[in-house]
Amino acid sequence: MNVLPITGPSLRPALPLPPGHPPPRVFSGDEATGAGTDALAALLAGRRTLVLSGAGMSTDSGIPDYRGPETRHRARNPIQYNAFVAPGDEGEAARQRYWARASRGWPRFSAAAPNGNHAALARLEAAGAVAGVVTQNVDRLHQRAGSRRVVELHGSLYDVRCLGCDYRTAREAVQRALLAMNPGFEHELLHEIAPDGDAEIDPAVMTRFRAPACPYCGGALKPDVVFFGESVPAATAEAAWALYDASEVVVVAGSSLAVYSGLRFVHRAAKEGKPVAIVTLGETRGDACATLKLDAPLAAVLPALAERLGT
Repeated sequence: MNVLPITGPSLRPALPLPPGHPPPRVFSGDEATGAGTDALAALLAGRRTLVLSGAGMSTDSGIPDYRGPETRHRARNPIQYNAFVAPGDEGEAARQRYWARASRGWPRFSAAAPNGNHAALARLEAAGAVAGVVTQNVDRLHQRAGSRRVVELHGSLYDVRCLGCDYRTAREAVQRALLAMNPGFEHELLHEIAPDGDAEIDPAVMTRFRAPACPYCGGALKPDVVFFGESVPAATAEAAWALYDASEVVVVAGSSLAVYSGLRFVHRAAKEGKPVAIVTLGETRGDACATLKLDAPLAAVLPALAERLGT
């Protein structure tokens, strides 16, 4: 889909932590899936939990992450918001490039199904242990797994809106229109599926692709997600902070916290003395803020956590 959801405020420096913030307890490997998961269950027991989820939640569903072991080294050239909405040839070229790649990546992206990580969080919410999920993902797999209180911090690829008249439609409807407008394009060689369904295809092929337009005003259609250089909508941010305020502990699940839109929740929790647990492979920008860090795959932790908490 060629979307890497980083907001404008993501370029701010990290906030200073309160003096004397203790280092986290860190578990890795087999220890993380044993004693570490026990420690996480003890931290969450009897507390309302906010889960901040990232791309690592969906890797087991076949959707690659952004900065994991297999994707961190790959060069990316995501669409910039200012280019997508630019007037004239610049904007037309950016939209053509986006929709050409998106049309090829969409079938695989939309075919992804929730995995055991999503199911575990849905069970924890149903049991009252999770107050809600703030997700940086745009795949809507949390909702399909049964989670009810979900804030999509960066929007969803399943929705499309017109930048001119704000007409809204489903991505599937746009996909049908794209294929009708570009017969045979679905058979063009697809080199690679990247994070969020972004499809690597031959640049020369894109020059003949026809991008969609609004059926009512002729304006440009854009997936209802946050592009590079675009800010999280105020209403979305307010809903996310409401879930934060209703929680007593924050769990980061599968996010490197590389963008400030997610990192700010962890910083605020650390400043307010609210416990933070991070469960993901590798380092994150929020590790210094954590009370507990489990360096492990989510699939080795979340289902077992749900069992430990009696769901």
